[in-house]
Amino acid sequence: MTTLAGVHAVLPPHRYPQAELTAAFAELCLGPDVDQGLLRRLHASTAVGSRHLVLPLEQYATLTGFGQSNDLFIAHAVQLGAAALTGALLRAGIPPEAVDLVISTTITGIAVPSVEARIGELVGLRPDVKRVPLFGLGCVAGAAGMARLHDYLVGHPDQVGALVSVELCSLTLQRGDRSMANLVASGLFGDGAAAVVAVGANRGEPGPRVLDSRSHLYPHSQRIMGWDVGAGGLKIVLDPQVPALVQQYLGADIRSFLAAHALRIDDVGAWVSHPGGPKVIRAIEAELALSGDPLELTWRSLDQVGNLSSSSVLHVLRDTLDKGSLTPGTPGVLMAMGPGFCSELVLLRW
Repeated sequence: MTTLAGVHAVLPPHRYPQAELTAAFAELCLGPDVDQGLLRRLHASTAVGSRHLVLPLEQYATLTGFGQSNDLFIAHAVQLGAAALTGALLRAGIPPEAVDLVISTTITGIAVPSVEARIGELVGLRPDVKRVPLFGLGCVAGAAGMARLHDYLVGHPDQVGALVSVELCSLTLQRGDRSMANLVASGLFGDGAAAVVAVGANRGEPGPRVLDSRSHLYPHSQRIMGWDVGAGGLKIVLDPQVPALVQQYLGADIRSFLAAHALRIDDVGAWVSHPGGPKVIRAIEAELALSGDPLELTWRSLDQVGNLSSSSVLHVLRDTLDKGSLTPGTPGVLMAMGPGFCSELVLLRW
């Protein structure tokens, strides 16, 4: 089994309350002569209290196009990605030169060479480290990246692998776009990064174990979530059917996945869920008939930092580990959904 030896999450320094962000993005998306009531109601319904941005708020009005935004993405993604990976290695007590594989994931910028190549020398990774950049998985990539990391380490039980996620959602905001998807996104998504360091079964580092993973690509759903790429950059595709798809598929997926390991919903002691938005979280709670408040850390993450795309579920994982209240042997499920439309489930044991 793969062991999660270290998880670290970082945020950029510029933090703003939701009301201040709403006022600023109203000017950017709608202009001064348009009724801003709908945008304010949408932002108020996101359950987001504050978010971190990679740039000072006033700088977004000065951005001139996709090229400038993407240049800023590369510069800041390298900085935040290096900080996240360095922190995860420190938490794991593993030197950077011991890393054999590094996976990077992002959906909010384009970099060639990719992010993990740009941070390798900064962090101190070996020149022969294996690199796997992932692009296009969006919100699901934190869970999917961990699953693929596990797949690799099953076949290389003496090795060390790392996953680095960097998402700078604010740099994708489409100015002048009055579509419902852009208005919702402008109130939901924030900026952040996270990293996981994992080891194969033959190593002795402590931490929760990855037992298995399961992927599900849902039929006829390609326009549910994603990007339309054009001259203005990355324009969000976000269909309101997402909570309905959660209700249609996710409960059955999770029950089937757990049953394959002789487990039921009630056996799971830790639910590490991507905070896709309040309607999505409520759909998960209702579909699984969860008692108590097992998604409290997911709700808290949404409130404090918003939806960080692929980084979010890793922030919730970090918070779950830092809480430190789980007894050894407790099963856990880490899960996320994203473009495809798809889900990824990872079965953990503390």
